Amino acid sequence: MTQTNATHLNKITQGDSLEVLRELADNSIDLTVTSPPYDNLRTYNGFTWDFEGIAQELYRVTKDGGVVVWIVNDATINGSETGTSFRQVLHFMECGFKLHDTMIWQKISPFQHKNRYIASFEYMFILSKGKPKTANLIKDRKNKWGGTAVHGTLRQIDGSLKKPTGMKVGRKVAEYGARLNIWEMPGDKANKTGHPAVFPEPLAQDHILTWSNEGDVVLDCFGGSGTTAKLALLNNRNFIHIDISEEYVAIANQRIVDAIQTK
Repeated sequence: MTQTNATHLNKITQGDSLEVLRELADNSIDLTVTSPPYDNLRTYNGFTWDFEGIAQELYRVTKDGGVVVWIVNDATINGSETGTSFRQVLHFMECGFKLHDTMIWQKISPFQHKNRYIASFEYMFILSKGKPKTANLIKDRKNKWGGTAVHGTLRQIDGSLKKPTGMKVGRKVAEYGARLNIWEMPGDKANKTGHPAVFPEPLAQDHILTWSNEGDVVLDCFGGSGTTAKLALLNNRNFIHIDISEEYVAIANQRIVDAIQTK
């Protein structure tokens, strides 16, 4: 049987993520932006999932040059962080993905521990199937030396300093450069969906704008309340949203209806 994405394209699909992923065609997804359940940090209505199966299917369905944005954190159990996030990334690499970048979501709303420094971030692992085919880097970081002549040196392997190759005499430093790989964004307090772990709409949007182009297919295999699907729609991408919870699927459907009305 030929696999096709038509059944799930631009729809909110209720079902087990692994089973639905198995229905998708090989090499058909340009970008995945998702945040799986983290250890025991949330109960998610008691649902469980098969990480290794999901990882294998994500590699299969991702196009050559496609990207998976895996937003994850670790629980602390018996006084130790689990390290689950690192084990997951290593397994993704065993499946064939490259770890293109390790990014940080600085959440601004930190969690206080009694004997640790305040926890304030989550990992955003950028996994690519080969070299990313799209990287529309967002350039909103104001350069300190903007408008001045390009200058500087690079440290060589032998310790010496050398001007970067290709540096043009008289070329000016751009006013704005690509942002850092630590993104400071508050939680989405305006999102009253009832989902226990909603990430901010700008977070999903900026990854969608960076790693995909208009008309591409964006997947969220742990779709929750539909943030990725909504922002894909609003930015002229196709989406595939999967979630096992009937409650969250209803929320996501309503958000898509509202987004279509305001687009």
